[in-house]
Amino acid sequence: MPSAPDRGDMQPALPQPATSASFPNHAARRNWRQRWSPNGEWILLLALLAEVGLFSAIGQNFFTAGNFFEVMRFSVELGLLAIALTPVIVTGGIDLSVGSMLGLAAVIFGAAYRDWHFPVPAAACLALLAGCAGGGLNALLIARFRIPPLIVTLGSYSLFRGIAEGITGGAVNYSDFPRAFLFLGQGYLWGVIPAQVPWFALAFAGYTILLHRSTIGRGLYVIGFTQAGARYAGVPVAKRIGLVYLLSGIVSSVAAIIYVAHLGQAKADAGTGYELDAITAVVLGGTSVFGGRGTLWGTLLGLFSISILQNGLHLAALPSELTGLLTGTLLLVVISIDRLNARARQATGARQTTKNDRLSHLNDETFSMKNSQIAILCAAILAAALIVAGSNLWMVRSLQPAAGSAVVPAALPAAVLTTGPGGHRIVIAMMPKAKGDPYFVSCRAGAEEAANALGVELIWDGPTGLDAARQNEMVESWITRKVDAIAVAVENQAGISTVLRKARDHGIRVLTWDADAAPDARDFFVNQATPEGIGFTLTDLAARLLAEKGDFAVITGALSAANQNLWIDNIRKRLAEKYPGLKLVTIRPSDDDRDKAFAETQTILKVYPAVKLIMAISAPAVPGSAEAVRQAARKDVDVIGLSLPTICKPYIQEGVVQAIVLWNTRDLGYLTVQAAAMLVQKQIGPGISSLRAGRLGAIEVRGSEIILGTPLIINKANIDQLNF
Repeated sequence: MPSAPDRGDMQPALPQPATSASFPNHAARRNWRQRWSPNGEWILLLALLAEVGLFSAIGQNFFTAGNFFEVMRFSVELGLLAIALTPVIVTGGIDLSVGSMLGLAAVIFGAAYRDWHFPVPAAACLALLAGCAGGGLNALLIARFRIPPLIVTLGSYSLFRGIAEGITGGAVNYSDFPRAFLFLGQGYLWGVIPAQVPWFALAFAGYTILLHRSTIGRGLYVIGFTQAGARYAGVPVAKRIGLVYLLSGIVSSVAAIIYVAHLGQAKADAGTGYELDAITAVVLGGTSVFGGRGTLWGTLLGLFSISILQNGLHLAALPSELTGLLTGTLLLVVISIDRLNARARQATGARQTTKNDRLSHLNDETFSMKNSQIAILCAAILAAALIVAGSNLWMVRSLQPAAGSAVVPAALPAAVLTTGPGGHRIVIAMMPKAKGDPYFVSCRAGAEEAANALGVELIWDGPTGLDAARQNEMVESWITRKVDAIAVAVENQAGISTVLRKARDHGIRVLTWDADAAPDARDFFVNQATPEGIGFTLTDLAARLLAEKGDFAVITGALSAANQNLWIDNIRKRLAEKYPGLKLVTIRPSDDDRDKAFAETQTILKVYPAVKLIMAISAPAVPGSAEAVRQAARKDVDVIGLSLPTICKPYIQEGVVQAIVLWNTRDLGYLTVQAAAMLVQKQIGPGISSLRAGRLGAIEVRGSEIILGTPLIINKANIDQLNF
């Protein structure tokens, strides 16, 4: 009598893949789909081509070989992360730590080279070891201890970024790498192909073999479909899952090395937000966030859809905010539709009575829904681009003279219609540190005033937050667009100087304003006031309020902001020379964010109860600090700083803020555009001591610095007279 089978040997039958014998009526027409476009990637390809056609029509110099390779250059770091994330998501997992891992590996590479004096190859190996350790940590916790990937990588996301910030103190920026290393991110092979592209191709080929041409890859798809079934089928689930997370960490560190070579800098915030863009590229390419489905070819198409969108918007002079909006919207919509798709498949399976009918309907449903999903999303991209293009074109035409017209508004003399050396209308591209900062919003008003008065075309664009990498990308786009002049409010001196030198090599006139780059990377720096004048004025004001004795704290913007660090240096200098009774107890960053300044001030008031004055030297930081002091009812604490009258007026009138120091920000934007136009027309150059800038009259020039004027102290006596 045969014994009853052991329970552990009882294995449920797994669904078998559909074959041509199973569905003879569908095999012929679906053969090419299953091989080349199992998830409807061909629809995304068509949409991508439509995207190229659109931006070729509205973007300056978009459809050129040079711009094609620049798109590839900017896609490499993000593309490496997307490639590494594809098998992770195929298994039904997620890795939110790839961007933070990139930042940590970049910082370790920079510290190893500059501080620990390692040669570049050894520093690169150390960065790769860091990536291996980070990926190994994720692999151990997820594969061995079976902690959900979302929880693990969310924790390592904060852990890796925190370690990077701890190494740098949030302020150190590693730069001055050897030219041979920078060639990896900035050079060209045979004068055409960006040097980092072959590394991307190598990684793509390796992952293609792993995912699509190996038993390991087939096992990953089974794991994504059902982990329990994969275990019964003999797939070593823990090893396979651990492998993809380990590789994700290593590839992130490779991307970090290329990132440093590309930008010429290593900072703790490197790679911030890259995880969102990488996940979006993977999911947009057809990989299911619930696992079991996806291809690397789809990821590649998703990657280029995002990259071409970003590049096209820049070359068409459309607002950069649209990029972030579309990226976030695409991610949410794709995940939502994919979830509805999964539910539809489950409902369909429950209604079918035979296995073959159920599988046939499932495959057809999946294919049709996936095609519709991609078509709808891509149509949304193109429709949004067209809407924004039309609205911006209307806005530009309403503010400026028509580009093809020689007629100048009656209020302006005909001589102000400014043209460049070739007789074309001058195009000036002007970039703030952060578009949403009220300080730069005020500067923009003056820039547009000057552009309208001169008849030049002004492109005003920049990152929505402090982001040196985005500044570099926009400058590269403007080089491709062949603008006449570029004016940048520099977020990170070391990071942007290389690309500004490239712009000069292409014959573009370069100015910096508000904060400077390296002197050899620009023609002139439009300086609102000397660092000494700002630092001394703030210190003298603090000394007068505190009777030259007591503790105070500084709330700055970013700890790496070159101009604000110069002001702090001069504050320290003034203290040492003239006010030994004053003590600067701490310097805290606000990242030009009012809410963060509020939180930092609250912390200072608790940790340093003896502080009697807060000196906020970032425009949004002053009202943030003032609100914290007001809510704490600390009438014994004074607030001063550098900010705009319009956003500080209630606090000054109430007496929470005693005074602010500033220049006319509208005049700063006005002067920058005036100087750029004169530079293009060769009306100014080395050796000049002054220039005449429209309504501002005579402006002093010291060497290569154009000085707006001395800072103004704003208080209750004069704030009602100022409207900027």
